[in-house]
Amino acid sequence: MDDRATFESTGLVRLERLLPGPIERVWAHLTDTKLIPAWYGESGSIEPRAGGAVRLMDGHIRGVVTQWRPPHHLAYTWSVFEPNDPADAVSEHPDSYLTFTLEPHGAQVRLVLTHTPIPARFEKQTAMGWHTMLDLVAHALDGEHPARADFMQKNAAIYGVDMQNLAR
Repeated sequence: MDDRATFESTGLVRLERLLPGPIERVWAHLTDTKLIPAWYGESGSIEPRAGGAVRLMDGHIRGVVTQWRPPHHLAYTWSVFEPNDPADAVSEHPDSYLTFTLEPHGAQVRLVLTHTPIPARFEKQTAMGWHTMLDLVAHALDGEHPARADFMQKNAAIYGVDMQNLAR
């Protein structure tokens, strides 16, 4: 038996965007309960503190804020549930970790999103989903609110995701 550590690949989705500033405005779109629906769906909240509850997409996503450093860094756990699961339910999916890092870049803001670990069967879907979400954030910052479905179709094609046969 070999007692050395082994190194296994873990799925990581990373996206980077330049968004219109200032940085406080981008932070607000990522964290303010009144602005979150533009990209996360109608029912969502992020308690503004480390240890705060995260509840997004009508309870489909639940987690805990692990890092809250306005307006530069936000991180929280990401657990997937069925929308009608009770508050004490245990997700059948492994927890993952979502991080947003913001830094000024001239008049714009550089946003880096990382989400890890992502099981291999969900990597393309996760990339498609986050690409769509960031498209919606960018448009919301411009005062526009296009349909999510339009971006989902476009990004499904980019990542080779069959919307009729999503991984479960």
